[in-house]
Amino acid sequence: MTKLRSVKTVLYADLKEAGDIPVRQPFPSVHADRIDPFLLLHHINIEVPAYMPPRHAGVAPHPHRGFSPVTFIFKGGVHHRDSRGNNSVVREGGTQWMHAGMGVIHSERPPDDIHETGGVQELLQLWVNSPASRKRDQPAYYPLHAADTPQLKSEDGLAVVHVVTGELLGTKGPIPTVTPVNTFTANIKKGGAFYFPIPATHHAFIYLLDGELKVEGASVYTAFHAVVFNEDGEGFKLIAEEDTRVFIASGEPLNEKVVAHGPYVMNTETEVLEAMRDFQMGKMGILIEE
Repeated sequence: MTKLRSVKTVLYADLKEAGDIPVRQPFPSVHADRIDPFLLLHHINIEVPAYMPPRHAGVAPHPHRGFSPVTFIFKGGVHHRDSRGNNSVVREGGTQWMHAGMGVIHSERPPDDIHETGGVQELLQLWVNSPASRKRDQPAYYPLHAADTPQLKSEDGLAVVHVVTGELLGTKGPIPTVTPVNTFTANIKKGGAFYFPIPATHHAFIYLLDGELKVEGASVYTAFHAVVFNEDGEGFKLIAEEDTRVFIASGEPLNEKVVAHGPYVMNTETEVLEAMRDFQMGKMGILIEE
């Protein structure tokens, strides 16, 4: 008989400001630090003001080093540009995955037609740590559109799961990762259910964007909550009490020291200072938005 994972903790995503953008952040928080290898999760649901040109909205050019900042797009779209010459728009249902490696500058703006398509952007941004051995890799960018994202359906059709990275029930996600990481998004209609097998060594959590889910063997959870699991079972089963959109992630922990300062995630204080110096010296490139 399959042993289900038990729930370790439940984290509410308080609303806070990130720059001038309101975000919900379940972790890190006063209640929980990181969920190794996952460093941070932001849920953003905003309307771009009608008076604001898209080229002035979103997130202006900024650097990263030492991890992968990932954006899962649920509404609207994101226009990514970076100092390595990547220039790509990914819309609803797609993902933008960037391995920052040794350092890169990027911006994330709404698409030029955001006002014509409703003006709303709903995103999850997940920071995935890189091991010390890969923090000086050449940066890499992987755009994945909705049409190219594999999906699985429950037999009754009430649950649809999109496989972005890793593997689920034999279906592999197209985006390569630095270490073993599974990321899935799911739409589960009321009464629908889906079982997610998870590797025994992985840390795992889910985050509810809306709706209401029951975790079999545990409790019922509502929107804006992250549910973190113990490493004591083979997976977990989710049952929708209401129509629900949910994000699912698991990953092999790195078990390495983390020293983070703003957009840099390294292993020592000296490495963070080096990252700051390299950015100031232009070693992460230059991004001029057209």
